[in-house]
Amino acid sequence: MNALIALFFLLLSVSAAGQTAPAAAPAQSQAPAPRASAQDENARKAHLLIDQMIAALGGNAYLQVQDRREEGRTYGFHHGESSGAGALYWRYWKWPDKERVELTKRRDWVIIHNGEAGNEVTFRGVAPEDPEAHSDYLRRLNYSLDWVLRKWLHEPGIALFYDGPSVAAQKQAEQVTLLNAHNQSVTIDIDAITHLPIRKVFTWRDPADRQKNEEGEIYDNYKVVQGIATPLSVTRTKNGDMSNQRFLTAVEYNQNLPDSLFDAHAVKLGKH
Repeated sequence: MNALIALFFLLLSVSAAGQTAPAAAPAQSQAPAPRASAQDENARKAHLLIDQMIAALGGNAYLQVQDRREEGRTYGFHHGESSGAGALYWRYWKWPDKERVELTKRRDWVIIHNGEAGNEVTFRGVAPEDPEAHSDYLRRLNYSLDWVLRKWLHEPGIALFYDGPSVAAQKQAEQVTLLNAHNQSVTIDIDAITHLPIRKVFTWRDPADRQKNEEGEIYDNYKVVQGIATPLSVTRTKNGDMSNQRFLTAVEYNQNLPDSLFDAHAVKLGKH
C-alpha cells in the first residue's frame, strides 16, 4: 500500500511539471528608432513648401500647360530708370522652348525663339537676334519657374534646401533653394499665407569679366485663369535694379498653338 501511495504522488508530480509554462525568454532590448538628421528635416521642409507652391499655382493644371497666349504692356529700364513709355506686346509660348513676342501697336517687330534659335522679324526681313539678347533669353529660359518646376525637379541629383523665413516684396515668405547636378541654383521666396511664389532669384558668372550677376523676377497681382494662378504683374531685376516690367491685360492657356506660329520665315507682319 505504501508503495502504491508513493507511486501516486510521483505521477502527480510529473504531471504538474509537464503543465508548468516554460520560463519566458529574457526580453531583448530594442534600439531606439534613428532620428531624422537635421539635413533630412531641412530637405523635407523644402519639399513640402515646393509641393504647396505647385498646388497653389494650380497643381496638375499648372504642370500640364502646353501653351499660353498673353497680351499687355511692357516697360524697359536702364540702370533702374525707365527707358520709355512702354510698348504694347503680344506673347505666344509653347512648352518647352517656343516663344513669339510681337511688339508695337502695329505688331511689326516680332521676336521668335524656337529651341536654340532666335530671330527678329521687321520690315527689313528676318535676321538673327542680337547675340547678347539671345544669350540672356536662353539663360532666363533655363532658370525660368516653369523650367525649374517641370524639368529640374525630375532630374537626377536635384537637392532642395529650406533657407528659413524671409521677406520678399514686403511680404512674409518662406525661402527655398533648388540646386541641380550642374551646380546651378534658384532661390524662391514663397508667400507664407497663399503659398504662391513671390520672387525667384538666380546668379551667374559673366564669362567675359568673371563678374557675378544676380537676376530675379517678382510676381504680383495673381488671378486664377482656367484653374491656374497667374501673376498679372512680373518685374525682372538685374543686380538689384529693375530691368523690365510686364503688366498683363489678358491671358489664355492651352489654345493649341500651331508650331508654324514659331517659324520666323512664315511671319507676316501685322497679321496674327
